[in-house]
Amino acid sequence: MSVESSKPSKGAAETVLEVEGLHVHAGSGASSRLLVDDVSFTLSRGRTLGIVGESGSGKSMSARALVGLLPDGVTATGSVRFHGTEMIGMTERALRSMRGAKISLLLQDPFTMINPLQTVGATLAESLPADVRRSKKVRRQEVAARLREVGLDADVARRHPFQLSGGMRQRVAIAAALASDPEVLLADEPTTALDVTTQAEVLALLGRLQRERNMALLLITHDLQVAFDVCDEIQVVYAGSVIERAPADELSRRPSHPYSHGLMLSDLAGDAYIGRLVSIPGSVPPADSVRERCGFADRCEWARDECRQERPPLRPVAAGHQSACLRIEEIGAELAGRRAQVLAPVDPPAVPDAGPLLRVEGLGKTYRTSSMMGRATSSVALGSVSLSIAAGESLGVVGESGSGKTTLARSLLGLVTPDAGSIELAGRQIADYRRLSRVDLAAVRHDVQVVFQDPYASLNPMRTIGSALSEALQYRRDEARPTSVPALLERVGLPGSYASRRPSALSGGERQRVAIARAMAVAPRLLICDEPVAALDVSVQAQILELLREVRRDEGVALLFITHDLAVVRQVTDRVVVLYRGDIVEQGRTADVLDDPEHEYTRTLVDSTPGRHAIDPR
Repeated sequence: MSVESSKPSKGAAETVLEVEGLHVHAGSGASSRLLVDDVSFTLSRGRTLGIVGESGSGKSMSARALVGLLPDGVTATGSVRFHGTEMIGMTERALRSMRGAKISLLLQDPFTMINPLQTVGATLAESLPADVRRSKKVRRQEVAARLREVGLDADVARRHPFQLSGGMRQRVAIAAALASDPEVLLADEPTTALDVTTQAEVLALLGRLQRERNMALLLITHDLQVAFDVCDEIQVVYAGSVIERAPADELSRRPSHPYSHGLMLSDLAGDAYIGRLVSIPGSVPPADSVRERCGFADRCEWARDECRQERPPLRPVAAGHQSACLRIEEIGAELAGRRAQVLAPVDPPAVPDAGPLLRVEGLGKTYRTSSMMGRATSSVALGSVSLSIAAGESLGVVGESGSGKTTLARSLLGLVTPDAGSIELAGRQIADYRRLSRVDLAAVRHDVQVVFQDPYASLNPMRTIGSALSEALQYRRDEARPTSVPALLERVGLPGSYASRRPSALSGGERQRVAIARAMAVAPRLLICDEPVAALDVSVQAQILELLREVRRDEGVALLFITHDLAVVRQVTDRVVVLYRGDIVEQGRTADVLDDPEHEYTRTLVDSTPGRHAIDPR
């Protein structure tokens, strides 16, 4: 399904929330740190404001400040007025009467809003107005009505959260957030962890509920295409400050700040192959370190001395469009030209003409469990999957959660033993790792490496980066490849000094680079990438994907790339297979499958991708 826009008809609307000069500090006195610096906006009935920016920009902290849910030791100053009533400085008791009833917060992880020990019905009942909760019959009827409103059956009320899918849990979280009929909904990354089809359904649901309730919506997201699809206006935040504000359509056509421009160039095109994926170098600085100058200057190729000598104010550049860039009139044409150049589609590289490295035939796996009552249940993870990967080729595997992607990867890694079928890697049968000789097992461990979604979980937090890479280098086979820790770090774009650091001292993107370096240290022939960029900001995502393209091109390694993001698939794979409930329903050249899908399920995936329209580079 396509994402149904939440944009209402234009026209004057009643202002519900006014935020002026919002500042957020952590700590006090000399140790105080500035987290959010002078954020202002208004929110009206039936309208959607998007707040976008990288991790560390202050997006979520701003939202929590609006409803008084800041962590201990973090305080907010400035003005937050709901229908003219000042909320900054309100007592906790007064704020509790506002939360849910007037302003509600919807978080990324529904488990933070739903008690895992309670049934769904009990959770929703707690969120209902007090007069509704007094009558058991009325309460039960209202819970059923709230579930129907978000597209769920009434019997879901009897289930616990762990018995629901991710999309169902998010629907329950939406029902809980709206149970007291708030006038404002603050949605903080509400679809980030969801599959593309579920994401589309949740966004369409939010849009419908907003229109039916004439509700104001503040959407916080790092996904620009989602913001362009559903928001009326967008504020781009950086280092705690607003650096650009514009109507969504205007921003998508003409970003007027180098940072917004960089985010859009980093955002992967879903409809064409891009010759080189670009990204913004560096990382977001602390807000209090850039109060007196342009916070983006150190990462901006257009920065001049004057950018570091004063704080550029937000100023008009077009009707309803403001930018905090001192040089936008000088560099505007150059920014547009750069977008046209970078976003120009090119033909993808030719598929390697090589013999098969991996052959999978009729792979099947069924998981069987028994309950405490002794009842046996079974779940088919893989039906009968057959595929092949040539040496040096990149094959994408896409599908929703439960489609069998992870079971396929675990089977190739020997973490799961399939019930049926065969796996042949470089002439060896490896479907059952338990039957491999020590020599064959060692060879397979060299030939197949993996990069997981969460690099922090795959790195020992107690060991330095140098120690982890040194251990991997002991098992290398190809002396022509990097043979030292500094050489490995340089290969993935990190300085040699990082060898002495521990994973906690690195950003998410840096940790993922280390994970790739460790995998490549043994010179594998096949690299399995299981959602390697799903948890990263768009700029870091582009960095990692371009690195994987370089590694594949330079090292000749084959990739098995597992993801739910079709824009990622287009940029890094030659061919793609589509998994649905454990079986392949479509496969072929990536461009052919995405541009002209034949199976109904594939068409659903493609149609659900946000921002399917190309960004206008003018």
